[in-house]
Amino acid sequence: MTARDWVKRIDHWVFDLDNTLYPAASGLFAQIDVRMTAYVQRYLQIEIAEARDLQKRYYEEFGATLAGMMTRHGMEPHDFLENVHDVDYTPVKLDAPLAALIAGLPGKKLVFTNGPRQHARRVLDRLGIAQCFEGVFAIEDGQFAPKPSVLAFERLQARFGFVPGQALFFDDLANNIAAGKAFGMRTALVRSGKSPHGHPAEADLVIDGLHASLAEIGRAVRL
Repeated sequence: MTARDWVKRIDHWVFDLDNTLYPAASGLFAQIDVRMTAYVQRYLQIEIAEARDLQKRYYEEFGATLAGMMTRHGMEPHDFLENVHDVDYTPVKLDAPLAALIAGLPGKKLVFTNGPRQHARRVLDRLGIAQCFEGVFAIEDGQFAPKPSVLAFERLQARFGFVPGQALFFDDLANNIAAGKAFGMRTALVRSGKSPHGHPAEADLVIDGLHASLAEIGRAVRL
């Protein structure tokens, strides 16, 4: 990653949570994914393979399984969110170096997640980085409109009042990065096992290691 001059103008640093602030290799989100399939299966009383297919179809169509279930089946969201995030958080480890890197960035730091507030709090506490962020924008705060919908970005901006061109958005999913770019934000694709190779046009930066990249960004803004 090569730092760009525009990095010096960033005053809002917007981070996705799952598979971005902690490594996908932890398997935390994989636990959530399994529980989502099981919930869809129970709720609709269908076979597990059909539930898996439907879950993924709704993710592709709506940006989140939750949004598809609410839209197509009138599902109430709170029990779903509580149930699918009832997972083992111990794979997420304390990350003091990450805390120092995020704290050292000038301006405001935000978390922007399709997960619920309680999940975000648990992850941030496990990482030891909760104190680094001025705000967390969870799925409830977006009135259950998930990334990559424009409504999610509009509601995030309405809450925190940033100028899109002065905000850098970190996410591990290319469709969310594309949405952030279309909204006018600078974007950083954090590559995980699900992320594409190469440099998508919508990504201003492509990051393989969050720690090294944040250290480089930190040096660039201090020059």
